[in-house]
Amino acid sequence: MTNHAIGIDISKSRPDAFRLGEGAAKPFGHTSRGFRALIRWLGKARVACIVFEPTGPHHRAFEAALSGKFPLVKVNPLQARRFAEACGAQAKTDAADARILARMGAALALEPDVPVSPDLQVLEKLQVARRALATGRTRLRNRGHVQIHALVKRQIAELDAGLARLAAEDGAMARAREILCSIPGIGPVATALIPAFLPEIGRFDSKQAASLAGLAPFSRESGQWTGRSFISGGRKPLRDALCRPALLAMRFNPDLKVKHAQLREAGTPAKVAIVALMRKLMLTANALVKADRLWTPKATCA
Repeated sequence: MTNHAIGIDISKSRPDAFRLGEGAAKPFGHTSRGFRALIRWLGKARVACIVFEPTGPHHRAFEAALSGKFPLVKVNPLQARRFAEACGAQAKTDAADARILARMGAALALEPDVPVSPDLQVLEKLQVARRALATGRTRLRNRGHVQIHALVKRQIAELDAGLARLAAEDGAMARAREILCSIPGIGPVATALIPAFLPEIGRFDSKQAASLAGLAPFSRESGQWTGRSFISGGRKPLRDALCRPALLAMRFNPDLKVKHAQLREAGTPAKVAIVALMRKLMLTANALVKADRLWTPKATCA
């Protein structure tokens, strides 16, 4: 029996589904009833993968309804757009986008994501709320709204306490946070952010972890010409969560302090050196969670 690739374009109004092979297409609703109808429609064929793009609150409800029941693949919108351009697709409709996503899943043999637990879904939502409050706090502080700023600060503290309680209730998550906290530079806020935006931490090799964080450098070479390498794609919230820890690690992490000094002495620009520390922190965190051990400084020769 054929394993079908399914593409689902999730817009504000509705999810549009397309089943590759027979070319079946159907729209559904953003409701529990709509998701049940979608599950029944998907159940009529063997599903190889369901490809969709993240669209904020709309994709989260869809993901919560189908995670663990079907092989879901969340793809970067930029990659999907580039694939559509490579296929020569001209139409830009929800149904056409769903068809392109299905073709992308089949052509690239995309591997399903690790199912996200309900606790991690809640954790991600709380982290999104925290980021919004933190952004508002900075804006209010800059404008001198002291009283409102204090209120927002209390709300952030309450969210942090809730995040800590939620993480403590999940054994695997609590252990991951303990390991992350052992790395100099990664504080309580980052230890909550990283598992929320990278629930797969510890399950990938170093290249995959750097790529998911959008910290893998891409080379640009053509013939004898060599351009500057650059980073691109990945999960921006995760990359943002690593910026401040990298700045702290530059001062307080003995291994990364040495690495930063070496990079700067070699003429590496300051921002590029910080990105290198962010990447090293991501790789270290992934490796330690994978090995289930706490951070220890590198042994130095006497």
